[in-house]
Amino acid sequence: MNRRAFLRTATLTAATLPRALRAGEPPARPDTDLPAEAHERIARHRRRRGLLRVRTAAGQPAAGVRIHIEQLRHAFLFGCNFFMFDRCGDPEAETAYRERFAALLNFATLGFYWASYEREPGRPNYDYTDRVLEWARPRGILCKGHPLVWDHPAGSPRWLPEDDAELARLSDGRVREIISRFKGRLDLWDVVNEATHLPDRVNRTRMARWGESLGPVAYTRRALEIARTAHPGATLLVNDYRLDPPYRALLEALRDAEGRPLFDAVGLQSHMHDHPWPLARVWEVCDAFARFGRPLHFTETTVVSGPRRGPGENWGPTTPELEARQADYVERFYTLVFAHPATAALTWWDFSDRGAWQGAAAGLVRRDMSPKPVYERLLGLIKGTWWTRAELTADAQGDCTLDAFHGTYRATLHVGSAAPVTREFAWSPATTGPVEITL
Repeated sequence: MNRRAFLRTATLTAATLPRALRAGEPPARPDTDLPAEAHERIARHRRRRGLLRVRTAAGQPAAGVRIHIEQLRHAFLFGCNFFMFDRCGDPEAETAYRERFAALLNFATLGFYWASYEREPGRPNYDYTDRVLEWARPRGILCKGHPLVWDHPAGSPRWLPEDDAELARLSDGRVREIISRFKGRLDLWDVVNEATHLPDRVNRTRMARWGESLGPVAYTRRALEIARTAHPGATLLVNDYRLDPPYRALLEALRDAEGRPLFDAVGLQSHMHDHPWPLARVWEVCDAFARFGRPLHFTETTVVSGPRRGPGENWGPTTPELEARQADYVERFYTLVFAHPATAALTWWDFSDRGAWQGAAAGLVRRDMSPKPVYERLLGLIKGTWWTRAELTADAQGDCTLDAFHGTYRATLHVGSAAPVTREFAWSPATTGPVEITL
């Protein structure tokens, strides 16, 4: 089955659901039950209640200090691809694109599609990536590279050689060089993209023929091991649109000699151009892939706000009615994904309708960069409902209780008539004791 056919039928065919593979389990709960449970799960899995302890420079309790708490970033990664950076076509649109992106998100996917990234052998477009990273870092936007190995025409330059040994040398060298070059600035990678369909000969590219000769497991393992050697501390993902048995079998096979997964996170695509997933399916996908013991990243999410006009890439522009439907569904989808304890990232695919995949109205903002209802709805969640601000006062021991979402915070401390002092701190579920701030 080719990629487009799979995506078209996956939301409609019961056989593709993870639950169908787990015999003996009860039927899925109705969608109406899931959102109500989600809010309680978010409070349990995404927040922490604990002590914030303030000390003087001499280590004494700072009693009576007034503290204003402001969240700076979520620990959870709310992202989007950032492919239109410097490509919006006019300065006004470019400015709006960047400002609206930074106002909502803390995570950006950067393109490393081999065919366009290295149009001529030996001349990769590193300068462009350097510019994006330079812009993103001071704004607290973490970046991920996508993808390093892919058999699609976008990942298979026409200049690749026919000789398998030479192709292997070039592909291996590319993975090693790129990860090494950006180490410390770009430490998350979709290393291998969509390896499950190699046996089906979905793509007729040079990379596909080489990948088919190796087989999905050896093809994926090879790239992961090279990436790990190049940067042992990187977060490495395998990414796929198939969320059925072949993908789970591939992941199961990607283990080291001690049985540990070779990947650090599982990439789950969720393009929903034609049919939004039932919410029960969202939860079942999370449950099914959580068993690998690695964080889940929803890497490519699409829900459109324009009508399909025909087969293929034939889409109409955004409409008010479909924008309202998009916003309603996406709010529920994000709430459910954020509520599952195994998830760590959720990436929308196209930020703007301008330049969106398939020419669909797939953005959070319109072609003119004005926000759709879905953008405003997500802003209200990510920077509102799921955002912590607090006013606290330290007790006689210098302690105060903070109940906050996991993330990075700024504390502004007021001591008498002295100028306020600011400190940043992390609020993490991994922290077991008080978080200490020193004046």
